[in-house]
Parts: sequence; structure tokens; C-alpha cells
Amino acid sequence: MTPYASPPGGLPPQTALHTGRAVFTAAYAVIPRGCFSDIVTSFLPGWQQTRLWLIARPMTGFSETFSHYVMEVAPGGGSDTPEPDARAQGVLFVTGGAPVLAIDGAEHPLAPGSYAYLPPGARWTLANPGAEAARFHWIRKRWQPALDLDPPPAFVARDRDVAAVPMPGTEGRWATTRFADPADLRHDMHVNIVTFQPGGLIPFEETHVMEHGLYVLEGKAVYRLNRDWVEVEAGDYIWLRAYCPQACYAGGPGPFRYLLYKDVNRHAALGGPFAP
Repeated sequence: MTPYASPPGGLPPQTALHTGRAVFTAAYAVIPRGCFSDIVTSFLPGWQQTRLWLIARPMTGFSETFSHYVMEVAPGGGSDTPEPDARAQGVLFVTGGAPVLAIDGAEHPLAPGSYAYLPPGARWTLANPGAEAARFHWIRKRWQPALDLDPPPAFVARDRDVAAVPMPGTEGRWATTRFADPADLRHDMHVNIVTFQPGGLIPFEETHVMEHGLYVLEGKAVYRLNRDWVEVEAGDYIWLRAYCPQACYAGGPGPFRYLLYKDVNRHAALGGPFAP
């Protein structure tokens, strides 16, 4: 059993009640796990025996900086031409199965908890030679050039091998697994795992410029989003626009963990987010 949540798929029965928790506002959105049904999946050119849930994409009033896919690759599926945008960088995080990632011809067998950073222009492929579906997150962002900086190199890591860094004064109740060095300014996005132990909390309303995409991998919590407290659990997705106030309280009984995207380390574009 993998400790990382994946979309359940399927379809609610005709006897189901409309009692879901989905919400879309100007400041945030919540897509509960129950919304990840078969009828909202899509397919991608260049990918074989693959479907995905596209849960964030750049559009007015929603995600401004990134896209987030939840991928499901059947046995024998994959892609030799996965990324159509030469300016796009990507992060893969595996939640199920045993896909094989190849970067510049070097193969990297992956497993639940595997993490891969793919710089813009990287030559990579992905195949699923296993007997079960491979499931992973694929987060994409166009790399933003900066003075005297080249794109960072590709790398592969594992959740279990990267020590979580406790937030100051929390005695480990709130910690972050950082796969990229925060001091490395070549990275203009971070995709981390945040972990709260039962009773752990964000003790103030974070209000900051970074946009967030947050997929709950494990556990449950109550999350403050703008003026609302919202219950979330493993398999739910949250998008927060820049400056949306946020906080949370992890109620237990186990850890509360989520995969977190944020944009970092670049000047603000003057003239609007889509200015050249």
C-alpha cells in the first residue's frame, strides 16, 4: 500500500446526494477527491494508454503561473515525446506504480515517493513496464530567465531520503521536505512536501505573493482560506491565488501531508503577469 493518495476515478451512483465540498472563489478553489471521477479525465497527444486529471492551468482568475496534472499511465503506456513546450520545466512526483523515467538516455526506475525535476529543454521519456497503473503528479511552469543564471540541472530524489526541515519553534510538528535548495536562485519554482503532525498548525494567517497549488497526500486538516475554514482530506486539491490568507490545523489521528507548488526567486513582471 502506498501512503500517497491518488484519484479514486469511477463515478458516483445515481443515488448519491450532492453533498460535496467543491468551491471556486476569486481567492481560492477546493477540488475534493470525490470530483476526480472518470468523466473529467482527458488525454494528451504523444502519450499512449494514459489519462489525466488537469486540476490547474493558467487562465484569468485562476492559476497564473503553472499547470498541474494528475497522471495515470496504464501498463505498457507512456510517452517518448512528453513535453511539447521547450520553455517548460517540470516536476514529477510518483504516488503509485513503477514507471521508468529516462533523462538523456539514462534510466531511473521510479516508485511511490520518487521525485524528478526536469529543466526546460530536457530530453526525457516515461514508460510504465509494470503490471499496475503508474500514477504521478506533473507540475509544469515556464522557466523565467534571469541575469547570469542558467536553468538548474535535472535530478531524481525520493521523499524518504530527504530530511524534512522543522519550522523554527515547532519541535517538528510542522516540517518541510525541500527537494531543491532554497538558496539556489536558478529555481523559480519549488515543489515541496509539507508535513504536520497531529495538533500541528500554521499559527498565523500567511499572506504572501507566492501562488500555491496544494494536493493532500495523506491525512486530514481544517484549512483557513481567505475568510473561510474548510475541511480537507487525502486526495483533495486546493489552489490559492497570491495574497490569499491561509492557515491550517491538523486534527489527526495521523500526519497531514501535502505536495505544495509555489513560484519564487524572480522579479515581479511590471505591466501584469503576462507582460513580456
